[in-house]
Amino acid sequence: MTARSRGCILEIVETLVLTLVIFFVVQTFIAQPYRVEQQSMENTLLPDQYVLVDKLSPRWDDYSRGDIIVFEPPSAWIDGGTGTPFIKRVIGLPGETVEVHDGAVWVDGTKLEEDYTFEGQPTTAPEEPQQWVIPDGELFVLGDHREASADSRTFGPISRDKVIGRAVLRYWPLDAIGILSTPTYAAPVGTSDPRPATATP
Repeated sequence: MTARSRGCILEIVETLVLTLVIFFVVQTFIAQPYRVEQQSMENTLLPDQYVLVDKLSPRWDDYSRGDIIVFEPPSAWIDGGTGTPFIKRVIGLPGETVEVHDGAVWVDGTKLEEDYTFEGQPTTAPEEPQQWVIPDGELFVLGDHREASADSRTFGPISRDKVIGRAVLRYWPLDAIGILSTPTYAAPVGTSDPRPATATP
């Protein structure tokens, strides 16, 4: 093997190694693709669609109400299933009180207007109202297709540490490509500054 041939092989190996390193860094710290496998976010997201999950911006722009997030499934789902990450919408933030009653979701006494739910489907609820006070470092999440969603109504608030990132872009199939914008909500009762209830990705 000539010196020139060895040099070409070395360049190829270096290029492959650099590509793998860049891919690892991007997937670990910046963004990664995610394939939707559940029906719980219909019709916002459908099974077999792909989204890009932003891992970087939440380091300085924390999760807000209305964000769509991907997170590690609760332990009961890991033990009994494949451990596939869940994708849901953030509804309750630390320190807030979330209630589910009368077919709707209420945060700190204010009913949420949710035009993204599946075909205008109300939030299903048992005969007795349910209430959660969200601890520090946790988030209350719901699927947009409430009747087909295992979410915080079942397993309670999730730890922020379990969140992989914020879904920001639906990129496949091409005819469904689009930015996943975050809705704006009315400020909860007793909140003078509306910004805690307003989310911008």
